[in-house]
Amino acid sequence: MERTVKAAPQYAALTIERLLQFAKQNGLIEHLDVYTSRNALLDLFGLAEPYQGEVPTEKLNSPVALLEELLDAAFEAGILEENTTTYRDLLDARIMGLLMPRPSEVVHQFWNTAKTTSVEAATDYFYKQSIDSNYIRMDRIQKNAYWLAETTYGNLEITINLSKPEKDPKEIALLKTLPQSSYPLCLLCVDNLGYAGRVNHPARQNLRVIPLELDGEKWYFQYSPYVYYNEHSIIFHEKHIPMKTTASTFYRLLDFIDQFPHYFIGSNADLPIVGGSILNHDHFQGGRHKFPMEKAPSEKAFSHAEFAGVKAAIVKWPMSVLRLSGHNKQQLYKLASKLLEDWRAYSDAEADVLAFSEKDGQRVPHNTITPIARNNARGEYELDLVLRNNRTSEEHPDGIFHPHQHLHHIKKENIGLIEVMGLAVLPGRLQEELADIAKLLTGEAAFGREIREEAGHPLHKHAEWIEALLAKHGAALPQDAASAVLQAEVGSKFMDVLLDAGVFKRDEAGQAAFGRFLAAAGFAQQ
Repeated sequence: MERTVKAAPQYAALTIERLLQFAKQNGLIEHLDVYTSRNALLDLFGLAEPYQGEVPTEKLNSPVALLEELLDAAFEAGILEENTTTYRDLLDARIMGLLMPRPSEVVHQFWNTAKTTSVEAATDYFYKQSIDSNYIRMDRIQKNAYWLAETTYGNLEITINLSKPEKDPKEIALLKTLPQSSYPLCLLCVDNLGYAGRVNHPARQNLRVIPLELDGEKWYFQYSPYVYYNEHSIIFHEKHIPMKTTASTFYRLLDFIDQFPHYFIGSNADLPIVGGSILNHDHFQGGRHKFPMEKAPSEKAFSHAEFAGVKAAIVKWPMSVLRLSGHNKQQLYKLASKLLEDWRAYSDAEADVLAFSEKDGQRVPHNTITPIARNNARGEYELDLVLRNNRTSEEHPDGIFHPHQHLHHIKKENIGLIEVMGLAVLPGRLQEELADIAKLLTGEAAFGREIREEAGHPLHKHAEWIEALLAKHGAALPQDAASAVLQAEVGSKFMDVLLDAGVFKRDEAGQAAFGRFLAAAGFAQQ
C-alpha cells in the first residue's frame, strides 16, 4: 500500500537547525550556504518555514543522532517508504548531500591545502570531511570487534565485521523483483558521485572524490565508507576497466607514494580465488596504517646482478613475500616488472606450482602477484611482492593456495590485500558464535550431541574445533579466560589461513622451492 506523504512533525524543524549548526561548525558549509541548505531541507521535509525559537549551542562529534531524529520524522510523514536500514541509509545520504560543498570545491580545497601546507594536512581535511558527512559510517565501524593475536609471525590483527547491516527480509524479497540496472556500472565508477541510490545500490550524495594522475592516467582517490583500518582509501581508474597486474601497476603504486608519502598503497591480485571482491574495475587500496606484514623482518637477503641498487629479501611471513627496496624508482620498477614476468611463466611441480593449465582448449594462467608499496623508515621506496597461484584440485576445489576446508568455519572467503598484510576481516556471524562457544568453555552451557549431529545448529560447523578446545582447556574457565583463549585460537586459525595461502610453504622443502624460483629469476643469496 502506498504511504500518504505529509509535512514532517514540527520537531524536525529544530533538528534541521541543529544539523545546520553541526555542518557549519565542521566546515561542511559556510555562513551563506546555511540559507540554501536550510531551504533545501525544509523542502525535503515538507515544512513551510524554519524553526523560530532559540537553537541550543552545542558541539556534537557526529551528525548521527540528529539524522536518526530526522529519519524518524521522515517515516512519520510518509517521506520514508519503509523504516528499514536500507531506506534510512538512502535518505540520510540525501540529507547530508544537501550540507556538502560541491565536488569541485572539495577538490580545490584539497589541492590548495596540499600546496600551501602539506599533502598530509590535505588528507586530514578530506578524511574528517568524509566522517563528518556520515559518508564514513563511523558509528557502525566502532561496533566491529578488534584484537591482536600473538603468533610466530608477530601480532596479527583480527576484526569481526559488524558494521555492514543485514538486509531486511522484505528487502531481500524485493530485490528479486527489481529490474536490472547497469548504472552505475559498479560501486567504484565515478558515476556514483551524487547518485541517489536504490535498494540494491547505495546512495552517494555525500561522496566526494579527488582526481589525481598516476603514470599519466586519470585516477580518483576516495575513502571507503566502511574503513577496516585508519584512513582506508580506494584509488580507482577513471574508466570501468578490469583489474590487470602489469608492469604499469608497479609504476602507478610508486607514483602514488611519491604524491602521498605518508600512505601505503597496494593492489589485490587480478585472478579469481586469490583476487579481491571487485575484479571488474581497476583499483588500489591505501591508507595510513602499519600492517603486521610491514613490521615483519627480512630473513634472507638477495641481490640481482642487473639491479645493483636494489636490495631484496624474503620476509618472515606465512605467505611468500619478496621485499624490494632502494632509492632508485626506475630500478625498483624494472626489477618488479621482471619478477612479475618471470613468476607468470614459472612452474615447479614439486611445489604444486603450475603457471598454466588447459581448459576447453584455452591456456589458463595461474600465477600473479599481490603488490604493496610504501616509503620505509630509511627513506627508500619499498615494494612487498606476494606470490600468488589460483590453481584448484580435487582435494582442494576452492584453491590449493586458499584456506583449506578445515578452516572454513572461521574464514573461507578470498584472501585479498588486507588479509595478505595481516588483518583478518572475519564474518559478523562469528561474534555470536564465539560468545556461545565461550559459554561451553565456562560451563555455562553444555556441549550437547545436537552441536555435533545437527547440520542446522549454528555451532555445528565448529564442532570439531570445540571438542579440541574443551579437551585442551576444560569447561570451567572464568569468563575473561575463555574470551582470551578464543581470541588467541582465532588468531592461530588466521595464521593457518595465511600459511595455506602461501605458495612456498614455510618448511625446509617450501623455502628451498622459494630459493629455486629466485635463482631462476636471477637472484643470488647474499
